Amino acid sequence: MTTVLLDVDTGIDDALAIFTAALSNSIDLVGCTVTWGNVDVEQGARNTSEVLQLAGHGDVPIAVGAAGPRNGAPAIFSPQVHGDDGLGGCADTAHVPTLASESAVELMLRLSHEHAGSLEIVAVGPLTNLAAALDADPTLPERIRQVTIMGGAALAPGNVSETAEANIWHDPEAAQMVFDAPWETTMVGLDVTMTSLITDEHRARLAAGGAIGRFSAAILDYYLRFYEGYTGERASGNHDALALAVATGLVRTTLSPLVDVTVDCSEGDSRGRTVTTLEGQWGMWPERDGDRHRVVMEVEPGFEERMVDLLARA
Repeated sequence: MTTVLLDVDTGIDDALAIFTAALSNSIDLVGCTVTWGNVDVEQGARNTSEVLQLAGHGDVPIAVGAAGPRNGAPAIFSPQVHGDDGLGGCADTAHVPTLASESAVELMLRLSHEHAGSLEIVAVGPLTNLAAALDADPTLPERIRQVTIMGGAALAPGNVSETAEANIWHDPEAAQMVFDAPWETTMVGLDVTMTSLITDEHRARLAAGGAIGRFSAAILDYYLRFYEGYTGERASGNHDALALAVATGLVRTTLSPLVDVTVDCSEGDSRGRTVTTLEGQWGMWPERDGDRHRVVMEVEPGFEERMVDLLARA
């Protein structure tokens, strides 16, 4: 059983990750911290609460965190990808969220003490909350087993610019702080998440399932429509759920070199780019002294099938 804290900005792919964490019998989901990103942080908290209640896990504490980036710039959201409500127009407007009285940083720090040495943080939005927690308690990494980030791109192109992936681009300064911190860090970026595809056939299987499957199919319809306009195919990257799967052993990595990652925090066109020591090299990227960031490049096939089965059966 893997003890997990999910740091989310709950849009459509976050919802799939939350469902997977809540339904898996090998994951103990002990909390969700919410940040801005796909939607504003208040909508993200409502979405997180709705998804957890649908999954029968309404008792998981949900704490509200950062409303915008670390540098104080205006927050930018992604309604074109996730809908105005973050759930493809399917959010229940009557839902009253159950939220913790603690802030995201307070919940993160409390859980780090309660599960010292075993807590996995899986961060699938901008990294503003994690950076704020490091500000509040620089000893936090001593109690965290691992941080797995859905974000970045090593050799793949970006999805908000030619070089930058959205979660890192939203708050590069926070991302750099998280990569600099002395904890074990795994980056699950576009190099691998764009090879783990959720297709229209998967959506149809979910639609034929139970309540969670039908809800997942409904929100995916919006997501797949966006991807069809973006890539020409009704197939989306399984971004956030794949990061969760890597962190918890639901999928095995087959190529994940240990490298060095830095974040471009300039104000130029490359802002938000994750620069890795994979660039300019051929082969299997042998590890070098001083490199300490695990970057996932390949995983075994089949996780999407298992995830769809799990959600459809629920």
